Amino acid sequence: MKTILIIAGVCLFIYIGYRIYRFVNLDKGLDARIANGAVILDVRTEREFSTGHIEGAVNIPLSRLHGDVIPLDKKRTYITVCSHGLRSVKAVSLLKERGFANVFNGGAWSDLSLPTVSETSGDGSHQNKSPFREERE
Repeated sequence: MKTILIIAGVCLFIYIGYRIYRFVNLDKGLDARIANGAVILDVRTEREFSTGHIEGAVNIPLSRLHGDVIPLDKKRTYITVCSHGLRSVKAVSLLKERGFANVFNGGAWSDLSLPTVSETSGDGSHQNKSPFREERE
């Protein structure tokens, strides 16, 4: 029983530390940027995106950002999001390396308190708003 309590305490400590880290490291002023037309760039996989996402978000999986062509306008402002905030940090770094100046970390998509949608239809199919979807069809 003592071991279980110690493990639970360590897990709680790690979780609280993670939440504090995320709060401190999230870019400030995201609400203003969103109000000024920033694009929400969801870097989760297409499957994750189809289970739910921010309304109007564009889905480009992080793995695609490593490619030669990124179908984004370098003049626009982007806020990257993912499931827990780790991939969105990497996406910001990758995009800035490729010349995107106005890229900000939004962390976990579910933490932004914006309208969300699920694109899974009743028949189990998915309608994905992704610039890469057209390439495969």
